[in-house]
Amino acid sequence: MKRALIIDDEPLARMVVLEYLQAFNDQIEVMQECNDGFEGLKAIHQYQPDLIFLDVQMPKINGFEMLELVENQPSVIFTTAFDEYAIKAFEAHAVDYLLKPFSKDRFNKAVEKYLAQSPSAKPAKQTEELLEAVSQSPAQHERIVVKTGTKVKIIPVSDVIYLQADDDYVSVFTQEGSYLKNKTMNFFEQTLDPRYFVRVHRSYMVAIQQITRIDPYEKDSHLAILKSGAKIPVSKTGYVKLKQVLGI
Repeated sequence: MKRALIIDDEPLARMVVLEYLQAFNDQIEVMQECNDGFEGLKAIHQYQPDLIFLDVQMPKINGFEMLELVENQPSVIFTTAFDEYAIKAFEAHAVDYLLKPFSKDRFNKAVEKYLAQSPSAKPAKQTEELLEAVSQSPAQHERIVVKTGTKVKIIPVSDVIYLQADDDYVSVFTQEGSYLKNKTMNFFEQTLDPRYFVRVHRSYMVAIQQITRIDPYEKDSHLAILKSGAKIPVSKTGYVKLKQVLGI
């Protein structure tokens, strides 16, 4: 018996999925219905489901942001009205996606596709590739969602002072403190607006508006002095990038 969750902020949409799943009640058991991403995270941690039916556009945190915070990622069937840039990503990496309103036949095909998957299928890898694909959308670049213990923190990009590589993570520094994000510096270099953020060193990326001055430091290197007092190393290549952005 496969364990499933339904995560959608629309009660009617959850009811439809629950009704359609009755045809598979000998193979799939719904453990909980969740009406937002926060409830979804708690339920995933509690039940460790094999499959989730997930909406994208939800209040607080969206479906993609929720998935980023899940450690042991289940298989995902999207149930969404979200039909823009993510469609290609859904097609390539999700088990399936259902555009609302969807018919019972279309729903059945999606579930049958999931049930027919090879036991060796790796949902975590599928979801990781999906998140990498959708991260290229400007809609995903306005904030950074991190998990601190059992709490979820939403950081507007405008609050970021600088980022620092930290093993397999990146530390995101704000006035309130620092937070770990399970992403790479390359990811942030590709997704953050280059008009406002510059990678000044292989391990550092800085918000341009936070820089107060740039001081020489050792051979072919500099230090960026920030408003917070932080001193960020600037490599030779990073200095060239900074001068281009600052027009000096």
